[in-house]
Amino acid sequence: MNKLRVGAAVAVSLSLVAAITPTAVGRVANASVKAAPGAKYAEQKLDWQQCSFDTEGVKTVCAMMTVPRDWAKPAAGPELKVYVSKVVATGTKEDYQGVLLTNPGGPGGQGTSLASSIAGLQPAVNAKYDILGMDPRGTGQSGVEGDAGLGVTCDVPVSRLPQGPADARDRSAKSIKDHQQAPRAIAEACQSLAVSPYITTWQTAHDMDLYRQLSGATKLNYVGYSYGTWLGAKYASLFPGTTGRMVLDSSLDWQGRLQAGFEDFPRIGQRQTDTAFLSWLNRTEPDLFGKTPAAARKVIEAGRAKAVEAGLDPDSYDGLFTGNGSAIGWLFTMIALVALNSPEDEAAKTFAALPAAVRAQADKVSLKRLGVPAAKVTTKILVSQRLGEGEQESDYVRLPLTRFAVACNDQPTKTTAWYKQLSDRQGPKYRDFGWQYGLGEVCGPWTDEPLQKLPNLPASVRKNVLLVQGELDPQTGYEQAMAAAGKAPGISILRVDDSPFHGQYSTQDNPCVDGVVNTYLLHGSTTPNSICPSVPLLGETKVYPVRGPVDAYLKANKASTNRLVSPKATTPADDQTRRDLADRISEENNTHLLR
Repeated sequence: MNKLRVGAAVAVSLSLVAAITPTAVGRVANASVKAAPGAKYAEQKLDWQQCSFDTEGVKTVCAMMTVPRDWAKPAAGPELKVYVSKVVATGTKEDYQGVLLTNPGGPGGQGTSLASSIAGLQPAVNAKYDILGMDPRGTGQSGVEGDAGLGVTCDVPVSRLPQGPADARDRSAKSIKDHQQAPRAIAEACQSLAVSPYITTWQTAHDMDLYRQLSGATKLNYVGYSYGTWLGAKYASLFPGTTGRMVLDSSLDWQGRLQAGFEDFPRIGQRQTDTAFLSWLNRTEPDLFGKTPAAARKVIEAGRAKAVEAGLDPDSYDGLFTGNGSAIGWLFTMIALVALNSPEDEAAKTFAALPAAVRAQADKVSLKRLGVPAAKVTTKILVSQRLGEGEQESDYVRLPLTRFAVACNDQPTKTTAWYKQLSDRQGPKYRDFGWQYGLGEVCGPWTDEPLQKLPNLPASVRKNVLLVQGELDPQTGYEQAMAAAGKAPGISILRVDDSPFHGQYSTQDNPCVDGVVNTYLLHGSTTPNSICPSVPLLGETKVYPVRGPVDAYLKANKASTNRLVSPKATTPADDQTRRDLADRISEENNTHLLR
């Protein structure tokens, strides 16, 4: 049976990782770096050059920034290089408001090109801010091929990984043992690297403050998505005196446990699929998916059997409905379902019947990911081209250290046994991913102890934070964001009603969201407890309301809630740049093998 050697357990681990084994936590001596010897890094001059990535027509410059391996002991160990970018403010000197650092999430997402994207999509913000990006320590250099582009990798011996098909719904002792084999091998490979203990949020936050200093800024303003909300909140906790305006979009519980957000993936993914995605399939292609979510679910389950028969790994198939946080992700999943559930001569008719906007975008997605138009996708192409990419000719599989080290080094975590019990509890409730997640958690067998303790957001900077959260986000759940807000009274909150996607600002063509965020960045003003409506889904001209946690909030807080004006109903498929950015942000927090 055709499958990636790393297996779905590795795919789970690539995006759903938490912290490390329970142990005594080292104490942080100071939130700021002492004058010597770390002060020398603030004296370097950045050598701005043409960037190594496509800047999308936005004038962007890049440089290598030198940082110590360990900010707690700057003189110890070899130095590291961090790639940074800058889009200079386009307005007048009188309009200038400082620097705005951006981060796409991950952990481990390269962020230098995000500065170009935000500057191009939000020219009013770029008029007043230098917009900055950073490829966090360990992630390599955006736009570069080979080792430099990959960053630091964990080289996992193929011989240590399970062979053959993986199906987490199989609860036999052998299946469970095989699933737990991959995260154990990954943890051992990553922890064997000398730099691993220093790839953490604490260290990256200090790198961010160095970049602020080298930019000559007194305050660091910030827009962060997904894990980037955790990173931004911890920067503000460590450096409250230099924290400017902070936009935290699609939030983890940055006042609690980082891994709790990842542990919630099965629940929030199932909710988004059952509440929003299946209904969209019904409206988009009723001839195949039927007219009810239950009918669409039957097609999905039938497709699983057909996929397995054709050679597709069962866990990989289930992963199609995991972390499905963008319109492009929805399209790819639909393409796969059509190919698996339609005779080859019928697939073309199915795609021809789609709304024009959906059909056009489906072809773009299919050509990019599979090499053929959507109507030409067959089960054979889906299996061979997607899974065949993962066949390893080398004796090792190279995986990104930063993805695991940040999550597993930031805080103490649970054990492998605890995650097995989580799988047992979640599987019956959330069948798409509940069986898989707990068995694939790399941080269960992680044994390194955290070197620093991350503080929570102090009251002094809570007024600086605007939290933006979609109602049905399948990658950072609404409840996680509200948990953070509940433990940080005084922050501003913008909820996006009915939104099923991950990442809101600049990504969804939602003038309500972009307007609120830009007003805050440019003027510092917010509307407390505000709610924006979502925008129509791909191929649609109106929003179809769904029942979710925002409805419960409205029922309990109607008198104190500010519903903002609905944007004009337009199809968000008109802006490819926004759509691609949304997909990128979703993918940074979801690296399932089929995507």
